[in-house]
Amino acid sequence: MLNFAPGKIRAKLFTSETFAESVAIGDAMRLNRFLAAAGIGSRRQCDQLIAAGRVTINGERCTNFSAQPAVRDHVKVDGKLVPRKLSGLHIILHKPAGFVSTRSDPHARDLIFDLLPAKFPRLFNVGRLDAQTEGLLLLTNDGDLAQRLTHPRYEIDKEYEVILDRPWDSALTPKLLRGIFLDSQNAKIARLHSMTPTRLRVVLRQGLNRQIRRMFEAVGYRVKRLVRTRMGNLRLGDLPCGHWRALTKSELTSLKRPGKTAVSPVMEDGSRPAHL
Repeated sequence: MLNFAPGKIRAKLFTSETFAESVAIGDAMRLNRFLAAAGIGSRRQCDQLIAAGRVTINGERCTNFSAQPAVRDHVKVDGKLVPRKLSGLHIILHKPAGFVSTRSDPHARDLIFDLLPAKFPRLFNVGRLDAQTEGLLLLTNDGDLAQRLTHPRYEIDKEYEVILDRPWDSALTPKLLRGIFLDSQNAKIARLHSMTPTRLRVVLRQGLNRQIRRMFEAVGYRVKRLVRTRMGNLRLGDLPCGHWRALTKSELTSLKRPGKTAVSPVMEDGSRPAHL
């Protein structure tokens, strides 16, 4: 069970040990993949940069998606040279409540990137947590990996601890497992388990905006606190609030070989709903 006492918000000291993995960028790859491998963004984001004319090769603007930069080519984005060799950085951050999962927001005072050392390369968060949600957030400078992990077909388990404003009525569990329509989609909870009358463990495989909060609101409950404790094989564990740690080699290997977790929804008593 999580200890919900607020942790001291400070970032772990940056050391060269966090840059143990090296990613070599070759010459036989399309431009969007080249940019993604350099940590510029996901391939989709890199396609947008190319289409907008923000990418140059040897000083010439390039909008050709099929272009393959050669070894001696100088590729720039917005005038800045794209490196051909980049240290891989993949971390877990224990996001505190009140922090926004974005790099810049004119209306937000606290950004998750403010918790990280300034020496870090540009990182991309894999999915988001809304401002008041706490817990595990994965950040990486591998744009391809970030896009792969957020693709719906991988159905990565995301586990949360939910604190409700009043005791949970277990008769409502099948309704959440069958699904509720949100944003013209059937939003489902994959698994739900009661830990105490007001504290639940919930597993999602979707990623709709504020999905858990909105689903419980739809059945008459208010979520008082929401903490993500697991994403696939990654666990928050005892990482203090506001702190980060680098992924282990085994964690990184498991992320790079994601499998589709096709597990049927499970009810509180271990049975499976008759109709989904």
